[in-house]
Amino acid sequence: MIWDAGPREVSDYLGAVDEVQTLIESLGSLSMSENGEQKELLYQVDNLLQVAMSRLEEELIHILVQHKQYFEPEYVSFHSCQEDVVYDESMVSLEDESVEEASRRVSSGSVSGENIIDLIDPRVIPDLKAIANAMFASNYDPEFCEAFICARKDALNEYFILLGLDIFSIEDVLRMKWSTLSSEIKKWNWAMKIIIRVYLASEKQLCNKILGGFGTVSSFCFVEIARASLLCLLNFGEAIAMGSIQPEKLFRLLDMYEVLDDLLIDIDCLLFEEAGSYIRIEFHELLRKLGHSARQTFLKLQNAIVSDTSMKPLPHGGIHPLTRYVMNYIKTLTIYDDTLNLLLEHQNMEYTNSVVESEIEQELSSITFCPLACHLCSITSALECNLVKRSRLYKEDSLQHIFLMNNIHYMVQKIKNSDLSLFFGDEWIRKHNGKFQQHETAYQRATWCSVLSFLRDDGLVSNSVFKVTCKERCRDFTAAFEEVYKIQTQWSIPDSQLKEDVLISTSLKVIHAYRSFIGRHHISDKHIKYTADDLEKLLLDLFEGSRRSLRNSQRR
Repeated sequence: MIWDAGPREVSDYLGAVDEVQTLIESLGSLSMSENGEQKELLYQVDNLLQVAMSRLEEELIHILVQHKQYFEPEYVSFHSCQEDVVYDESMVSLEDESVEEASRRVSSGSVSGENIIDLIDPRVIPDLKAIANAMFASNYDPEFCEAFICARKDALNEYFILLGLDIFSIEDVLRMKWSTLSSEIKKWNWAMKIIIRVYLASEKQLCNKILGGFGTVSSFCFVEIARASLLCLLNFGEAIAMGSIQPEKLFRLLDMYEVLDDLLIDIDCLLFEEAGSYIRIEFHELLRKLGHSARQTFLKLQNAIVSDTSMKPLPHGGIHPLTRYVMNYIKTLTIYDDTLNLLLEHQNMEYTNSVVESEIEQELSSITFCPLACHLCSITSALECNLVKRSRLYKEDSLQHIFLMNNIHYMVQKIKNSDLSLFFGDEWIRKHNGKFQQHETAYQRATWCSVLSFLRDDGLVSNSVFKVTCKERCRDFTAAFEEVYKIQTQWSIPDSQLKEDVLISTSLKVIHAYRSFIGRHHISDKHIKYTADDLEKLLLDLFEGSRRSLRNSQRR
């Protein structure tokens, strides 16, 4: 190749091309007759120029291929929930630990390091400009542009492969399983910033360096190089935006929206000329569609909670998977608060279920009055209504209160110990602290009032009848206590602190009443199956979530 042979060969060749161009100009200025020799001369010069241009085209492609450069893509940071959120009755894939991790992620709007890089060895740029000047001067600019565009498109396609990006049709995307699609969305988010902010920004600079002196040709070549790849990326986003609305997709949609929104300035700068206007418009349209899809997906969450009909009582009265799912879901949403406030800004509360409207209206004055806060309040109110319905599936009143206490306490803790507290406010937390405490009190009343009634002195008579009655009441109390033990050791209070509080409160009531009764009526140890200390130990077995056998502490 000429350009591999050294500067002298290059200079001689370009000098020869200049001579041919000069000869053509001279011949063109002469008044040519019909003489055959003159026609033959012009024909030979044209052929010679064509051969020279063909050789320059080969040299151009050779230089572009041999001296192209790549860069190792760095990870682009943007806040994202890395765990997929999928809910069913048996499991919650978004667990507390992963939510904590997601909530701590920090958003970074730019690619680290210098964005513009050299896609071609800078030392050969003068050679490429020289070829461009020679071919444009000979009116072979279409051939130059075609060869240049083709070589640079191939380089961009190779870089797509390096990034691990696959080409999918809209139909391919719509048929994908969610696990695969979620992975592809993460890859798309990562690659979009690298392709647009680094690779294409560098490609545009390369076009300007080589073709900047030829008017709009530089812009035309850049758009042609980038067009297919950009439309491929847009098609993927288009398919995601038009896919089915499912709550677990919201985080991916918000990731895509934020990435695209962050890149709009870059896109507008890269494609500000007329040649790229239609691609620029498509980017803005995709952002609008992703925003609409994200908004509809968010609004559907509350409807899904309200309309959930999978009414099976949760064993043991613990924290329902729906409660974990919803609270972890909305906790993760707080890292997208700016975006969601923007998307929900003009969205009224028409999706609010009528059952919870009045409660929301009462609470709005106590929370940060932003669109996201209003909708989060609506979602938790819908969840509470759902939990109340589920509590009625339990036959025992006591277990209904344990279930509601557990779940409302879980909601309060999630809000109080996270950024959700900024959206719900202190008044909401105080109100719901009161709610789960009311259920604790209601549990104590429903369970222990009837048991402790055997230890009251109402109706007791004196002398021998009095002693018999006390013994019977003591036996009745023991039987009632054992029945509670047998049932309520199977119940569950997952939060250790809440369980301790309930047991302390229970122990204070039960043990005090038992000790007082025994001491007041001087009941002999031989008539007592359990001492007060025995009962205190047995109470510690409650709410473990599994059946326990009674330990016989009866004194012989």
